[in-house]
Amino acid sequence: MHPAALAPSRPGRQARPPAADAPAPAALPWFAGVATAYTLAQLLLVVPDIGLGWDETVYVSQVAPHAPAAFFSAPRARGASLLVAPVVALTDSTDVLRLWLAVLSGCGLLLALWPWRRLVPVPLAALAGLLFCGLWMTLFYGPQAMPNLWVAFGALAATGWFLCAVRGPGTDRRALVALAASVAFTALMRPGDGLSLLLPLAGAAVCVRSWRRPAVLLAVVGGAVAGGADWVVEAYLHYGGPAARLARASEIQGGWGAPLALDDHMRALEGRALCRPCTIPWRHPVTAVWWFAVPPLTAGGLLVASRVRRPAVHALPVVVALSMAVPYQFLDYAAPRFLLPAYGLLALPVTLCLLRLVTTVEGGPPRLRPVAAAALAMALLAHLAVQYVVLGRVVARSAATDRALGRIVTELRRQGLRPPCAVTGTEAVRIAFRAGCASRQTDGHDANTTVARLVADAARQPVAVVTSDGTHPPPYARGWRAAPLPALPGEAAGLRARLSPPARR
Repeated sequence: MHPAALAPSRPGRQARPPAADAPAPAALPWFAGVATAYTLAQLLLVVPDIGLGWDETVYVSQVAPHAPAAFFSAPRARGASLLVAPVVALTDSTDVLRLWLAVLSGCGLLLALWPWRRLVPVPLAALAGLLFCGLWMTLFYGPQAMPNLWVAFGALAATGWFLCAVRGPGTDRRALVALAASVAFTALMRPGDGLSLLLPLAGAAVCVRSWRRPAVLLAVVGGAVAGGADWVVEAYLHYGGPAARLARASEIQGGWGAPLALDDHMRALEGRALCRPCTIPWRHPVTAVWWFAVPPLTAGGLLVASRVRRPAVHALPVVVALSMAVPYQFLDYAAPRFLLPAYGLLALPVTLCLLRLVTTVEGGPPRLRPVAAAALAMALLAHLAVQYVVLGRVVARSAATDRALGRIVTELRRQGLRPPCAVTGTEAVRIAFRAGCASRQTDGHDANTTVARLVADAARQPVAVVTSDGTHPPPYARGWRAAPLPALPGEAAGLRARLSPPARR
């Protein structure tokens, strides 16, 4: 479709109606093409090199039969574990898991874009999907067992189905069902993000007169309740109720601070999976150029939408994006994945603005058209090049860590660590899972045992205490056999294990 069909005509110029014999393009080929490109990009650029991250290991271990489940802390929800359960139940192969998630995330993108075929031109929605998929964090987390990207898909779908449900004088029942399911899915992945989605959608259903429909409000609230029910039940069973679990989650996440974390999120765009504490120097400001371009492009998209008398279609995604991004600005740390829902929603008005710029260039003075077109193309190519470079660095770092963990587990097995066994200390979660052991901690946010219990375990099964080289082991393990371990990338010193007497070479 020509860009002029996706944006309003120049002021003072009559817009040409589309030809009668030019029907709107079918949505499935466009969206399927975007989803396929997204999946293939993951398989080529990400999947071959990355192992399970620390958070991923926690989620996967909840449903993996070959190793005990890692401690599941208060802020977490079970959604990511449910996504991987069908594969993890059959195989412990990380490659198969990555393939499953890459294909599944492609399908998730298609479903997230699907309601927008009824709200904006299909090519515009498809290009917005491509723009979102071009970000390094969207590609990196596509094949990972992490909830944030799935929250983005759920929020994008829920916002679209909400707008479909309130279109026209009647209420679309299919849109209502899809709206409730999308909100429930988002809350299942991350209940906090589900609340951030609930508030603007419920507010819109109450405050906008033409959208005041009890069925729409019921779908939004009912979906959030259904999706968060598991988290609430678990809160009563293990924490003394939702309030106590929220308090514990806030404690683990560092609480809410007054200083905004905007600068932390900017620095994290250099390729930091988790910036905590975010005191690193900002060495590559070029990685945040696109971040600074998003606000003016979003404002431009809203202006374009107002001129075609459809401001709500693009204004509601902006409101929802802000609602889902603001809570993460008050934490004392940052991670690029936290803002994925906001990026997915803002891709729509940003794409609309970019397409309007294209039509402006085409309708401008003939002498300036090549220069302006080249400038736009170069800016887009430079943006994609930066994303590719950052992605390459993040994947390489992840691959190096994965190889190092493999060497550590191999050495521990050589030293006699065999299931049933336990690992505590540095990187206990990932080392234990790969070795088929239980991960145990006696203090900190992930404390799940006591020193007395750990010592009792050590009397009947192998237990390994992993510490940084030069760090003193805990008193109960000082008499255990010491064994040097391969170093992890980024560690100033190597690692050392203390193995309990039952561990024999």
